Amino acid sequence: MHALERREAIIVLDYGSQYSRLITRRIRECQVYSELVPANTTLEDLQKNAHLDIKGFIFSGGPSSVYDADAPLCDPAILNSGLPILGICYGMQLLAQELGGHVAPTQGLREYGPATIEVLPEAAEDKQIFRIFEGISATPQQTDNLDASQPEVLRLPAWMSHGDSVDKLPEGFRVLARTESNPVAAIGDARGYIGLQFHPEVTHTPQGKEIIRNFLFRICHCEASWTAGHVIDEAVDLIRQQVGSDHVICGLSGGVDSAVAALLIHKAIGDQLTCIFVDTGLLRAGEREQVEETFANHMHIPLVVVDARQRFLDKLANVSDPERKRKIIGAEFISIFEDEAVRLAETQENVTFLAQGTLYPDVIESTSHDTATTAKSIKSHHNVGGLPSEMKLKLVEPLRMLFKDEVREIGAALGLPEEWVWRHPFPGPGLAIRVIGAVDEPKLKVLREADRIVIEEIRKAGIYRELGQAFAVLTPVQSVGVMGDYRTYAYLVAVRAVTTGDFMTADWARLPDELLGRISNRLTNEIAEINRVVYDITSKPPSTIEWE
Repeated sequence: MHALERREAIIVLDYGSQYSRLITRRIRECQVYSELVPANTTLEDLQKNAHLDIKGFIFSGGPSSVYDADAPLCDPAILNSGLPILGICYGMQLLAQELGGHVAPTQGLREYGPATIEVLPEAAEDKQIFRIFEGISATPQQTDNLDASQPEVLRLPAWMSHGDSVDKLPEGFRVLARTESNPVAAIGDARGYIGLQFHPEVTHTPQGKEIIRNFLFRICHCEASWTAGHVIDEAVDLIRQQVGSDHVICGLSGGVDSAVAALLIHKAIGDQLTCIFVDTGLLRAGEREQVEETFANHMHIPLVVVDARQRFLDKLANVSDPERKRKIIGAEFISIFEDEAVRLAETQENVTFLAQGTLYPDVIESTSHDTATTAKSIKSHHNVGGLPSEMKLKLVEPLRMLFKDEVREIGAALGLPEEWVWRHPFPGPGLAIRVIGAVDEPKLKVLREADRIVIEEIRKAGIYRELGQAFAVLTPVQSVGVMGDYRTYAYLVAVRAVTTGDFMTADWARLPDELLGRISNRLTNEIAEINRVVYDITSKPPSTIEWE
C-alpha cells in the first residue's frame, strides 16, 4: 500500500464511552484501519480525505439517553450512505431511534456488568441479517450447565452497561438476541445495520472479537491489509512527500516511540535525517550511553548528543506545578532543536523539520473527543501539548495515528533490537514529572537510583514483559524512621506498576509480595535518603499512569 492508494477504513463515531478507543484498537488488531472521530463529524468532512475508502461505521456507547433534548445524534447522511453501521449500546439505541424505532428507560432490570445473551435460533434462518453471529459457537465451559433440551440455543457471556432499551424496532429490523431481563439485546436488518446492546470490544465479552471480525469481513467486506509492512511503506511515502529535499532533525528520548520514528524517517530519506539526543539531566540511569551505542554504533544513524543538564535544571528551579514543568521542558527542547538546526544548516541546507514519536493515544488524551465541538484536555503531553506555538520547525510525526502495540510491531520489522522494542514507555519530560514538586539534582539522583532498583528487580523476577509500565516516584513527603540506633527523617518513595493493552486504561499490577519486599528492602538499605516505600494500587481511570 502506498500513500496515494486509498486505504480501507472503519470510522468509529465517539459518543463518549470509556471504551471508544478500545473499539478502534480492536478493529486495528483485525488488520483493518480505523479512526476515532467526534460524534458530530459529517460524512462530507470524512469524504474530504481522499485516501480513505470508508467501508462502514461504528457508533460507540455513551452516557447520554437518546431521548434527551441535548442527546448527541449523527449526520443523517451517514445513515443514508448505504454503508454498514454497527451500533454499540448507546449506538444501538441511536440507530434504532433515528431509523423510526423507539427507546425508553428499561422496564425490567437495568443491566450493568456480566450478562448472558441468548442468540435466537429463528434469527439464524435469515442468513443475511444473521452474519454478525455467523460461525460463533459457545465454548465447552459455556455449555456445561445448559439445559440439554435446548442444544441449538447459543448462549454467550457479554458485558452490559445500560439503563435504556429499544422497545420498538425500526421497520425491517428483527431481534437477533435477548437476555433474561432484556428481550432486545441485538438487532439487525438486511442493509448491514446491526445493533448490539452489549459491548463486544471488552475482554468481558469473550467472543466479542469474533463478533467484530464478522462485522468487518462478513458485513463490510474489508480486507486484512493494515499490516506492519503496509504501514511502513505508506509512512515512507508520506515522509518523502512531506519532507522533499529538506533535512529533518529527530529528537530521541531513549524510548521505543522516538526510536521507531527515527528508523522510519531514516528509511525514507537516509542522510537527510540527523538524530539529536538531549541529555536533560532528567533521564533514567544509563540512558545516554544506551542511545549512543544503539543509534551511532549499531544502527549507524547520524547522532548528535547535546549536554543540556544544567540548562534544564536552571529553567525548572523552584517550579512545582506539573503543567508548568511540562511546558518549560517542551519549550526548552524546541529551543535546543532550533539551535541545532541553525548549527547543522552550516553544513546541510534547509533543516526545516522536527520529527517526534507522537502516538495516537497522545493525540486523543491531549484533545480528547467529546460529543460536542469542544475538546476536553486531560493533560499536556510533551509530544503534543508542550510545544510552543511560535516554534520555527515544522513537525513530522509518522506514528501519530498508531497505537503502542502497532509501533512495537513496526519497530521489530525495521530491525530495532528487542530490548528497545519492549522497553517500557518513558515520558518526554522524564524524571521531572516523577519528582513530585520542585526538581533539583539531589532529588533526581535519589529517584534515578530508585528507578534503577525497581526495574532491576522486576527484570530479575522475569515479569518485565508482562507489565505495561513500572517505575518509582519521589514524593515530597518525608517521615520518621529508625535505622540502627538512629532516628531518620527521609523521603517516601512510591512504586507504580501497571498492566495495560493500550495505555488508555490500565490496572495496577499484582506484584508478588516477595518481589515488593525485595524492592522495599533494597530502596531503604541502598539509598540513605529513603526510609519508607508504598505501592500504588489505583487503576486508570480514576488515576493516570504517571503521577504528574
